[in-house]
Amino acid sequence: MKAALLHYSAPPVVGGVESVMGTHAQLLQADGHAVSVLAGRGTSPGEGIDFHLLPLLDSRHPDVLAVKSELDQGTVSGAFTRLRDRLATQLQPILEGMDVVIAHNVGSLHKNLALTAALHRVTSNPNAPALVLWHHDLAWTTPRYRQELHAGEPWDLLRRDWPWAAQVVVSEMRQQELADLLGVPLERIHVIPNGVDPVRFFKLELQTTAWVRQLDLLSAEPLLLLPVRITPRKNIELALQALACLIESYPQAALLVTGPLGPHNPANAQYFSTLLDLRAALGLERRAHFLAEHTQDYIPDEVIADCYRLADALLLPSREEGFGIPVIEAGLSGMPVFCADIDPLRKLGGSSAFYFSPDAPPSEVASLIAGVLEPSPVYQLRCRVRNTFLWERIYSEKILPLLDRVRRVRW
Repeated sequence: MKAALLHYSAPPVVGGVESVMGTHAQLLQADGHAVSVLAGRGTSPGEGIDFHLLPLLDSRHPDVLAVKSELDQGTVSGAFTRLRDRLATQLQPILEGMDVVIAHNVGSLHKNLALTAALHRVTSNPNAPALVLWHHDLAWTTPRYRQELHAGEPWDLLRRDWPWAAQVVVSEMRQQELADLLGVPLERIHVIPNGVDPVRFFKLELQTTAWVRQLDLLSAEPLLLLPVRITPRKNIELALQALACLIESYPQAALLVTGPLGPHNPANAQYFSTLLDLRAALGLERRAHFLAEHTQDYIPDEVIADCYRLADALLLPSREEGFGIPVIEAGLSGMPVFCADIDPLRKLGGSSAFYFSPDAPPSEVASLIAGVLEPSPVYQLRCRVRNTFLWERIYSEKILPLLDRVRRVRW
């Protein structure tokens, strides 16, 4: 698929729309599509993405500002017509080779109405590429813009349905506003939200990113972190058994054990083998992850810090500890701490951690975890974001199916 993405400006220009368009371009390019970005300012959002710098697309270009000043007063002069024609002439040869054009805000804002009119003209041709009008903001429903809008052309292009274009908005509120504005059914308008990329947001290390994908850590709900070496005093078997109980109510629960085998006792290898057998007996092969199975190398502190960012809670069932570094690391990370009620951990966690006996029944530990996380608005929102607002999921479940559809059916 050849896709063109269009806006007044592109990254690194700072703005929500610029960021979203750049992300869309990167997702399409990473999926093997040929991507072009057209903008009046900025640069290519990524390697392999073609960039067409067309200064007249910029809402701040002097010619555009001069025309907008006239339009704001209700005057459609020859300067507007000439600017529209120049833009159409520039857009035509670039867009005619595309399968789909995605125009961000151009069909809903009045920042460059000559561009809106040019896009309308170029894409109304039956041989033109499929068009997606992606609306983040709506001029006609925003009170602060009303003095700059007038009846008739070209302002009416912002409140008229373009029958050949797919209409996309970023929220249900915008969907209702646009449906009312255009006089079309709600189902005519697709809602595709903005998202977040946890790899970029958390600045995850390459090794962390690889394990996130390999182990599907972002699907965990909750993800429990156990950052300890594999040695009997860490009581990892209780963590496995508690996870098995937790999964009865939270089938997507997962456990991540980050440490290698303890280096000083040969019996640790036998302990690890026992843990793997227990994991198999409990049916947790896809839910309990030991990084020691994936690397024998030292795991950098930066990767361990990533694990704290990704996890929902710390689970530390140790029978003995000299200090208990994971408790203070979890505290700094802002996550709940579930730990054994032993003196060093009790002194570190004080009244801010949740305790259980290292000999507690696994069901009791699971109930403790569930009882804390279930009512937590922080945890609930984290889960909602992971389930709904990750860019890769939005792309695969909403963006790509829409683009495939508009390529087959001209709207």
